[in-house]
Formats: sequence, C-alpha cells, structure tokens
Amino acid sequence: MTRQIEGMSVIVTGGARGIGRATVERLARAGATVAVGDLDPDLAAEATSAFGGRVVAAHLDVTDPASWRGFLDSVAGLGPWDALVNNAGIMPLGSVLEEEDALTRAIFDVNVHGPINGIKAIAPAMVERGRGHIVNVASAVGRVPVPDAATYSASKFAVVGFSEALRMELAPSGVDVSLILPAVVQTELADGVPAAKGMKPVTADDVAAAIESVLITPRPETWVPSWAQTLTKVTQAMPRRFQDFVDRATNASQLLAGVDPAARAAYEERVRRNVR
Repeated sequence: MTRQIEGMSVIVTGGARGIGRATVERLARAGATVAVGDLDPDLAAEATSAFGGRVVAAHLDVTDPASWRGFLDSVAGLGPWDALVNNAGIMPLGSVLEEEDALTRAIFDVNVHGPINGIKAIAPAMVERGRGHIVNVASAVGRVPVPDAATYSASKFAVVGFSEALRMELAPSGVDVSLILPAVVQTELADGVPAAKGMKPVTADDVAAAIESVLITPRPETWVPSWAQTLTKVTQAMPRRFQDFVDRATNASQLLAGVDPAARAAYEERVRRNVR
C-alpha cells in the first residue's frame, strides 16, 4: 500500500541532530505534521523553526516511560499519530573491557529500551485504530558486528530482533514495522569513524530519504546504501573462510581501529555527561 506523507502526523525521536533532524526536515517539507522529541528541545526547536506550527519540539528522555507520557501530553494536539520514527541513539566507542558499567547500561537504555518505551506508549492507539507505522532506525552493525563497539552492536542486534518479532505481532492489527539499517553516516555520532573500503560515505539525508520512502511504501528492512544488504546476506550465507575474505577486502572488522579520537572527543564527552 502506497501512502502520502502530506497530512501524516509523525513523531521523530532524537530529532535535534543528524539523521533525526534531516528526517524532520524532509517530512515537514513533504507536508507532514511532526512532533520532535529530544533531550535538547531548544536545539530541536531552533532546527525546525522554519516550519512553523507543523513542527513542534518538546523534551523527551526516551529511556523514561514517564517522560514519554509528558511528551505525548505536550504534543497531543498534533495527533493521532500515523507513524513513530525511533531514531534516538548513542554510540560511544572503545573496548568493552574498559567500558564503565553505567555506560553499558546507558547504551541499552537509549538504543533498546528507548524504542520499546515509545512503542508501548504509542502503538496501542495505532492497534485500536487499525493502522499505523513504526520505523526503527537500527544500524548495519545490527547484522554485522564490529569490534570496539561490542555493546553498541549488541544493542542494535536487539533492535533488529525486537522489530522482526514486533512486525509479526502487530501485522494482524494493520500496523507496519520497518527497520532502517544505515552504514557509517556522516553525523556527529560517527565523527572520526572512517568508511569501509569501497563504500561511499552515507549522509544523514540519505537515511532520511530511506525513512521517507518506507513511510510511503512500507518495507520490512531497508539498508543505506541498499547494495550493502545484498553483500551482507550473500556473505553471511557463505562459509566462514569466504566471510573472512570479504572482511579483509572491506576492512570491516578493523574499521574502528582507524578512529580519530580527537575528532570524536566532543561527542564522546557529551554522551558520557548524560550518563547517570
């Protein structure tokens, strides 16, 4: 079923920066009404001020069910909600053996419990109406793990598994569930992270375009870039020796060995500052 963005009411989490901001801008330009949830609502409001009353920003801590309730009260006038884009996420990097326990919990709280909290808050009304769409922004590392991002990889694997089960659970109710799996994206979250060999850098707007596309024509899984899905699935169906060959050719397992710590310093500091 093909749908129109114009007239949709959509919630986007983590909408003040990066992929979230690009998504909000795309959907608003296409005529959607958008509620932006972010820990920094002032930055979100600044980023979306050009769209007037069709885009409203409010404080949201996706890890806290009570914050979800407060957020939904703040933006209730824009609903009922046609779609929820679970985009908020964090990606601190480093050896899991040196990772603080609080940071490990924070990665799962934001990346896994965040989408689950949002879905529990919004999906019941979608089920009652018999329509709706949940878009979970995961990552290519939700299918292909990368060293020095073990907890992040695990959190995205969890989002993939949760989304696939949720799709089967909600399908009889008329609610779609879509996964977006981007490779390394040129945003603050990936500052200092090099692209894999032979892979053209992906922009936030590339991912936003994929999100817009699945809202128009729902699909279970969309990779950005799209060719990475074929390469990954063919590779994973092959013997381990062939998988190792592809890994060497793309340098995937050594990708984070080339991270520039200075380029990531500001992002890593901000993520850790919000860890409780």
